[in-house]
Amino acid sequence: MAPQITNLSSEKSEKPVWSAGIILAVIAAVCTTLVALTYGLTEVRIAENDRAWLEQNLQPALAGVVYDNNLLESVLEIPLPHELPGNEPVLAYRALLENTPVAALFVVSALNGFSGPIKLLIGIDDNVAITAVRVLKHRETPGLGDFIDSSKSDWIDQFEQKSLSAPDRTLWALQRDGGKLDQVTGASITSRAVVKAVKETLLYFEANRETVFAMSDSDTTDAAE
Repeated sequence: MAPQITNLSSEKSEKPVWSAGIILAVIAAVCTTLVALTYGLTEVRIAENDRAWLEQNLQPALAGVVYDNNLLESVLEIPLPHELPGNEPVLAYRALLENTPVAALFVVSALNGFSGPIKLLIGIDDNVAITAVRVLKHRETPGLGDFIDSSKSDWIDQFEQKSLSAPDRTLWALQRDGGKLDQVTGASITSRAVVKAVKETLLYFEANRETVFAMSDSDTTDAAE
């Protein structure tokens, strides 16, 4: 009877393979957990920074408006579908003076920017005139499309005190498109996106003013929470 020959080298080679597989699986699990934790912490921090930046811009966006309520306690969410710019629910902050509506601030997104959505804060007073427009977030090209940032250009200031009658709503377009609003050479896509978003917000407020201010104080407090 021929003696059986055991392949010791094969058995030895299989053990390191299994060990290496287990180690790689453990490392992968640890890395996945760390990435998830990092993302979670970063997401919270980004949200907090966005909220702080928004709060910082609320009052300046109501230039010339006298109000006596806490804007953060008078916020409401306008759900989809709506006729405001963007494809997500819109936050509206109501400014009141002795419980009488005097203005509203809308956080909207112009979706057709050159490099992506442009998040805007648009203030409108009770006469449906713009109090101010501020850019909260954008990805437009530095040195060209970032003129919409009020810290780099005064282009965005041209909207103050404009309404659907000044200029006429039919002339709410860039000058190169036959309208009355200033443009920036080489950045017409960005300019058009902002102009379109501001006009759409004015039209919405004109048509839905009563609805915007109809919610009770308790309703808006619940929305803020």
